[in-house]
Amino acid sequence: MIQKKRLVSGLAVAAIFLGSFTASAQDYRELHEQAIVVDTHNDVLISVLEGLRLEDDLRGKTHSDLARFKEGGVDVQIFSVWSDETYGKGKGFKYANRQIDSLYSIVERNPDKMMIARTPEDIRQAVEQNKLATMIGVEGGHMMESNLKYLEELHKRGTIYMTLTWNNSTPWATSAMDETSGKLPKNRKLGLTRFGKQVVRKMNELGMLVDLSHVGERTFWDAMATTTKPVLISHSCVHQFNPHFRNLKDDQIQAIAKNGGVIHLNFFSGFLDPDYDKRMNAFRTKHQTEVDSLRKEGKNSIQIYDWAMEHYPEEASQLRPPLSLLLDHLDHIVKLVGVDYVGLGSDFDGISSTPQQLDSVADMPVITRELLARGYSEEDIKKILGENFLRVLRANVGG
Repeated sequence: MIQKKRLVSGLAVAAIFLGSFTASAQDYRELHEQAIVVDTHNDVLISVLEGLRLEDDLRGKTHSDLARFKEGGVDVQIFSVWSDETYGKGKGFKYANRQIDSLYSIVERNPDKMMIARTPEDIRQAVEQNKLATMIGVEGGHMMESNLKYLEELHKRGTIYMTLTWNNSTPWATSAMDETSGKLPKNRKLGLTRFGKQVVRKMNELGMLVDLSHVGERTFWDAMATTTKPVLISHSCVHQFNPHFRNLKDDQIQAIAKNGGVIHLNFFSGFLDPDYDKRMNAFRTKHQTEVDSLRKEGKNSIQIYDWAMEHYPEEASQLRPPLSLLLDHLDHIVKLVGVDYVGLGSDFDGISSTPQQLDSVADMPVITRELLARGYSEEDIKKILGENFLRVLRANVGG
C-alpha cells in the first residue's frame, strides 16, 4: 500500500499515544492529506491548447491550476486527452499526440511539482517526492482511428486508459448518446463489432484500462463479456437518481463490481440532478441577451458562471445542486455493491456546473469532510479517495 509521508502535529501524536485519536474526531483535512487522492478525469488540457498555463493563477478561467491541485490535496490526476467527432480519420491521432506533447511540456517546466506516472510504483515515487502524479487518459476511441498501431503508440506515450467512445460512436463501438438518440442508421449494429472486441483484448494485453464511460448499454455489455481485466468508469453517475443516458443502471453497477472494476463519479450538475437542466434553461431564457453577449466576447462557461455569481448571486447559487446529492450517488453504489467499487472522477474543466461547495479542484477536501459526516470509516474513505483506483490499476498494469 502506498503511504504518504506527512508531518503530524505534536497534539495529534499525543492523541495517538493516548488512544483517543479516531477518524470521527480527526480533522477532515488531515485525513484528506493522509489519503492518496485520485481524480480520474480532468479536461484542463483543452484550455492549455487555447493558451493558458497551468503554472499561472487561473481562478475565474478554469477549475484547475497547479496551485489548486496542491491546495485540494490531489495526489494523482489523470488528464483527459479529448476531441469531438470532427477529429476523425487523419486528425484524431495527431490531435491526441498534440495534447500529450503539451502535458509533457508542462511536466518538464515543473519537475519539482509534477511527474509522469504509469504504474502504482510511479505513483508511490511521486507521492514520496511530494509531486503530482500526472497520468494520461484518452477520451474517445475515435482518436485511435480504428488502427491498433495507433492504440499501441498512445499506450507507449503513457496513456493508461481509453474510453471506447465519447458521445460519438466509432465504426466499431456505439456510444450512449447514439444508442439512445435514435439517430443511428437502421442497419447499424449496436455494441462492439468484431474489431471492437479486438480493441478491448488489445487494451487488456497492453495493460491499458478499458474505460466504459460514454459507451452505450450494448457496447457496455459486449465489453464486459470480452474483457479479462477489471474495467474503469472514469466519470459517470447513477441512473436511478437521474435517468440520463450517461448514467449507470443498477445492473451495470453490479456487473462492474463482479468484474472487480471501479466507478468514478462525475461532478457535473446535469448528471447528478434531474432538475438541473430545467433550472438552467429558465435562467438562460431570463438572461438570454446578456449570456449571448458574453459568448460573443469569447467567454467560456466558467467565466459566464462567475459573471452570473457576481450579477445575480442568489439566482446563480440556486442553479447548482447541493453537495449532498453527489454523496447520495456515492451512497447508492456503496449500498448496492460495497465501498470497494467507487471513486471520484470530477470532469473539472470539461463541465459547466458543479455542486455547491465544489468550485474547483481546491475544494476536494470537502468531500472527505462530508464522508466523515455520513459515518464512513477512515479506511473506507481512503478507498474511495484513491485506493480503489490503485487496486484496479495494479490489476491491469501490475506493480
